[in-house]
Amino acid sequence: MKTMPRIFHFSRIFKSAGFAVFLIALLPIKPARAEDLASVLSKLDAAAKNFHTTTATFEFDTIQTDPIPDTDKMTGTAYYERTGTHFQMAAHISKDNDRPAAKAYIFSGGVLRESDTGKESDAKSYTQAGKYESYLMLGFGASGHDLQDKWTIKYLGTEKIDGIITDKLELVAIDPAIRKNIPKVTIWLDTSRAVSLKQDFDEGEGQSRICYYKDIVVNQPLPNGAFSFNK
Repeated sequence: MKTMPRIFHFSRIFKSAGFAVFLIALLPIKPARAEDLASVLSKLDAAAKNFHTTTATFEFDTIQTDPIPDTDKMTGTAYYERTGTHFQMAAHISKDNDRPAAKAYIFSGGVLRESDTGKESDAKSYTQAGKYESYLMLGFGASGHDLQDKWTIKYLGTEKIDGIITDKLELVAIDPAIRKNIPKVTIWLDTSRAVSLKQDFDEGEGQSRICYYKDIVVNQPLPNGAFSFNK
């Protein structure tokens, strides 16, 4: 049985049956109300119907506070595509702790493939990843109903990120197996486009991760090879 790689947030799912996660405490700008959450979920339902593709640059910061403080950072470009019930995503990493990298992670057809070199010849496949597909859509094309199906949701108000007013949600997994590994997830959503600008994951025991997404482009053609490794 293959050991799952310890990589960034979505591949971590398949190693520990949960997201890599962490907590940054930020106060909401306005009081949270039940009708605010209902409004956010309704907006996500509407936006998700028109969601097809997303391209974004990302920064994944892995933070350890115990026993020894440490931070790792990976940057690159992510692609998401949803066509009907078919969903796929990819992350092409260009830098690992500011050093050039060529790693790539691709999820398509219910299978996760990863390559530390970014080459097809070095790729490894994990066929059990498909059962976590619905979690991979978190903040990228997921509707309000999708979120409610998997999470207990708390509305934390609005917050401006990169000049955009986002809706901040706290998510606790309904599945106890997921919740055991992920006590809490916080996401900052641009509900008009059904995309996340920031995701805050709490692994507990001093382990955490934060994901920033910038240069987000929605519903534009993706580049050739977005979901492929180099030959």
